[in-house]
Amino acid sequence: MAIREIKQDIYAVGAIDWDRRLFDELIPLPDGTSYNSYLIKGDEKVALIDTVDPTKSQELFNNLKELNVSHIDYVIANHAEQDHSGTLPGILDLYPDAQVVTNERCKDMLADLFLIPEKRFLIKEDRETLYVGNKTLEFMKAPWVHWPETIFTYDREDKILFTCDFLGSHLATSDLFVTNEAKVYESAKRYYAEIMMPFRSSFGRYLDTIHNIRVDIIAPSHGPLYHNPEFIMNAYREWISDNVKNEVVIPYVSMHGSTAALVHYLIDALMKRDITVKPFNLTRTDIGELAMSLVDAATLVVACPTMLIGPHPYAAHAVFLVNALRPKLRHVSVIGSYGWGGRMLEHIEGMMSNMKVDFIEPVIVKGYPKENDFSMLEKLADEILERHRRLDIVSPENILVRTPVYKK
Repeated sequence: MAIREIKQDIYAVGAIDWDRRLFDELIPLPDGTSYNSYLIKGDEKVALIDTVDPTKSQELFNNLKELNVSHIDYVIANHAEQDHSGTLPGILDLYPDAQVVTNERCKDMLADLFLIPEKRFLIKEDRETLYVGNKTLEFMKAPWVHWPETIFTYDREDKILFTCDFLGSHLATSDLFVTNEAKVYESAKRYYAEIMMPFRSSFGRYLDTIHNIRVDIIAPSHGPLYHNPEFIMNAYREWISDNVKNEVVIPYVSMHGSTAALVHYLIDALMKRDITVKPFNLTRTDIGELAMSLVDAATLVVACPTMLIGPHPYAAHAVFLVNALRPKLRHVSVIGSYGWGGRMLEHIEGMMSNMKVDFIEPVIVKGYPKENDFSMLEKLADEILERHRRLDIVSPENILVRTPVYKK
């Protein structure tokens, strides 16, 4: 990544990973990502905030060389995960007098990961400061965004808050700052859905902390920087709120067409009731798109055939992810089919132990759905509409439309 000056003597020196398409061997990255590292040249000391993924180490080294950085006094570790810390051992080799500035918990993690000796660390507690001459760096504990050791670093004089993973986005872009808010909103929402959503209950107080100090620039560890902090803060306030929308998400898989017939009928039934439906064929779905849909939805309907005695593995995978991400869903139901028996429904319900939801009566059919089965889908659509009305998320003018039962 080309070096860019953010403010006087503060530089973006990280790397853009244009081609990366998978993170943690799980999360799709349709737009690549960046590993943001920041150099602060105080008039007495030099500090580097985070490093880069080890695959991009040479880019960071080259940037520091281009800036004629002959010494680094402090390497601030906001987070121990390797996409931030992976080049830390190389930096410590290049700059043997540098100290790693972090908290006790992050120190332990970094020592475990990279065998960094105790003498290289400088421990800072919450709200303690580090002076580099004309700049004062303040450290703020921010556990569970999204690991337990995370901290923010605040440059008091320049009013820049380095938020690590918080408020970031997996987005490779040549823009240093946000220029396309619509695009960044989608990327940041994907990032929130895939990584941050399980910990959303903690985020309100961090947003309040940011609101109560003057912040002109938010500089996350992934994606472009925000010179309008309210843009991303307002987005997060929306996502972490308890508010849900008149939306139903339907992840589905069908082996021989029976479950697909149920899904397509239910989609139409919900549409005719003016409910937004987001179906995802799990044999083709980008799980990031599925995760994003869960941020706002009121209801989830898992559509799954019975395989042997349990759910199809693709559906089980999706349910596992939903349970891990813990979205603010209010209701869950299951539709699907079986041939000779099984316990598909019990398995799916048992996999959702993290979810505080109401289960709506499922529609599980034997073989290909028949007229009575489609009637049961009408009742399911009615029940979902009624539940959404109780949540006060349905427009008053919405009129329940009875649809004729499909006959094959």
